[in-house]
Amino acid sequence: MKKIFLGLTIVLVSINIAYSQRNFAQEADIKFRYDQYYDATKLYQRAYSKVKGNRVERARILFQIGLCYRMTNDTRRAETTFKRVTRANYPDPKAKLYLADALKANEKYEEAIIEYQEYSKLVPDDPIGKIGAESCSLAVQWIENPTRYEVDNFRRGNSKTNDFAPTYADRNYRSLIFTTARDEVGGRGYDAWTGERFTDLFVINMDRKGNWSSPESIDETEEVNTNSNEGAVSLNEKANTLYFTRCQIEKTSRQGCKIFTATKKGKGWGNVEEIPLIADTLTAGHPAISSDELTMYFSSNMPGGQGERDIWMVQRPKKNKPFEKPVNLGSKINTPGNEVFPTLKNDTTLFFSSDYHPGIGGIDIFKTEFVNGEWTEPENLKCPINSAGDDFHIVFNQDRKMLDEMNVQETGFFSSNRKGGRGGDDIWSFTLPPIMYTLSGTVYDDSTRLKITNALIVLEGSDGTLIQQHTNKDGLYKFDRYQIRPNTSYNLAVSKDNYYKERGRETTVGLTKSTDLVRDFYLVPIPKKPIVLPDILYDLAKWDLKPQFQDSLEGLVRTMVENPNIIIELQAHTDIRPIPMTNDTLSQKRAESVVIYLISKGISPNRLVAKGYGERVPRVLERDMVSTYGGQSFAFKKGTILTKSYIESLPTHAQREAAHYLNRRTTFQVIATNYVPTGDERDLDITPFIIDIVGDDD
Repeated sequence: MKKIFLGLTIVLVSINIAYSQRNFAQEADIKFRYDQYYDATKLYQRAYSKVKGNRVERARILFQIGLCYRMTNDTRRAETTFKRVTRANYPDPKAKLYLADALKANEKYEEAIIEYQEYSKLVPDDPIGKIGAESCSLAVQWIENPTRYEVDNFRRGNSKTNDFAPTYADRNYRSLIFTTARDEVGGRGYDAWTGERFTDLFVINMDRKGNWSSPESIDETEEVNTNSNEGAVSLNEKANTLYFTRCQIEKTSRQGCKIFTATKKGKGWGNVEEIPLIADTLTAGHPAISSDELTMYFSSNMPGGQGERDIWMVQRPKKNKPFEKPVNLGSKINTPGNEVFPTLKNDTTLFFSSDYHPGIGGIDIFKTEFVNGEWTEPENLKCPINSAGDDFHIVFNQDRKMLDEMNVQETGFFSSNRKGGRGGDDIWSFTLPPIMYTLSGTVYDDSTRLKITNALIVLEGSDGTLIQQHTNKDGLYKFDRYQIRPNTSYNLAVSKDNYYKERGRETTVGLTKSTDLVRDFYLVPIPKKPIVLPDILYDLAKWDLKPQFQDSLEGLVRTMVENPNIIIELQAHTDIRPIPMTNDTLSQKRAESVVIYLISKGISPNRLVAKGYGERVPRVLERDMVSTYGGQSFAFKKGTILTKSYIESLPTHAQREAAHYLNRRTTFQVIATNYVPTGDERDLDITPFIIDIVGDDD
């Protein structure tokens, strides 16, 4: 036993000496060089603990650890590590930039702006510092003012690992193919980049009731899913040709990623072939095929681009012909950073993700359209489609019937590693609900403020809409979302027997959010007593209506036009003093002059009755009033009856003249509300008002 123990001790010591002599930093650098960041992180951490007294090497290793966290999207650890790196005064200015990126991804925008500005001071020729700071300011605005999109985690399709890049897999938009690293994948081992299983393509289906099945591998023959990483697919319109990405895995070399095709084979896929586009040491992936399969967009790091990974395009004359030379989409879309995961909508709208264009976090989704032979400036989809995390690979359901049944304008799926998911990258659904408007209100009696039942509301839209309804027992009316439409203006007319008609106007033009418009109306009862018109003055013993006083009748014209069913009596009154002709004759002629004017304005003569009352109807003051004569003003109380005896009892000549002034007036009274318009009256677009001020006629 002693010999065995001594022998075992010698072996353990020998192993420990050999282990301590390993160059962990060198091994980590090799792993890092071949994109094996998960493995590299562990080795760098061992190397860091072993390096003593060499501050330069310790700082370098710490920087590399930060890069590994950055490449594996561990933004929290990346932030902590790069803070340590910058405090160690690491000479590479990129440490500041990467710290800023991590702070931004962790929604610490104010801190990130400071670091971006510091980086700009160190590297003033690199615009990314300025762009990063601007992005943070924009991010705050976009988060505070989100778009109308609604997003939700697609939990049925997600696992605790990475699930991403969903694509509709049939023409009925009832199945999805997506990339996953879940435990059920067929590949053996794990990916040294992510520390997860190698990714496979899985499919999930929706039944007629809208329920999703459990995800399963797209094939059982392992022709598509292999021991390599498969992902990021695109299908043709018939859903029988699959374009997908495959990344070969080798521990000691860079194999890159390539684009392959597969054709439908029963319930699975077969006939896998590579599309030759690039050299073996380069990467091409994330295919997006056009509806005619003659154009394909993809992401690649091939030479001749604008930055690290760019969006490229290839075309071919026929589907059975090879693709021609790739064409870079240019500097409007591509940047010095990464542009990845292109997807198409209607062949003319391209969506992609970028970490360089101004965004909210890691990579954001952008939209560009092909118009007049060129791509438009990329537009950030903003919050909530984009987040502080990585957001990418968006696809749209374009079945109009299904969208109408769901009562949404748009719906689809995208990928994100934002907070609230199940794993790292998750599939998220999105919907764009329609902008909906309603218009409602209550109709009241203007005098009593009581609610008016059965008032008629007529709604006329600028789009030709014409709808009528009546108020209910509570005086309420409501036009729903099917009746009130976007970018439309509406005129409302409210009427009720024995009330003047009221009008209003509402519009949805310029409204960008669902809105419940509210408009109450107050109907003025038609009075049984005469209504005094504004000032109308005549020369002594004359009845001609002077032009300067015609404006006093515009209110009456409006009332007649707004209420085409009323008939009125025009009443003229004089004071008690005698003139060469009788006061009755003079007042009749004055009433007739007003009628003639109203007829000239398009009011039917069948609705007008002229009557002169002379001095026979003394005025009863409806409110306290002031009348002026000779520069003096005199007050008369409400309820005063301006009879001959009352006026003659006044103490001064000036006061008596002021009273005579109040007695000289032109009034009108509604005598019927059952007139049926003949269609020959003018249709004036004017607003009604209440006539309640004093006039005179002398």
